Amino acid sequence: MNVFALHTPEEVARQLAERIKALRLRRNWKRATLAERSGVSEASVKRFERTGHVSLENLLKLAFTLDRLEELTSLFAPAPAASIEELESLQENAPKRGRV
Repeated sequence: MNVFALHTPEEVARQLAERIKALRLRRNWKRATLAERSGVSEASVKRFERTGHVSLENLLKLAFTLDRLEELTSLFAPAPAASIEELESLQENAPKRGRV
């Protein structure tokens, strides 16, 4: 089941911010504690929790600090091939450069 189905990017950003905040609170950390441990400014942590706006670099730092970085490593991983034939076809038809 796709948890983010039919959501806007803004809604997904807010959900991520709420989850980060919940993880922080579960550890009984203040924003300042998360900021210090992650290397992200306290103002950025506060803004993220309030609005969902954060840079990718800061999101990765926060996830790492909260032991959740591994969940992001498969974010855009290609789907596995369903068969050997599909895998061979993907390899044969793969563009050699970034052109379509």
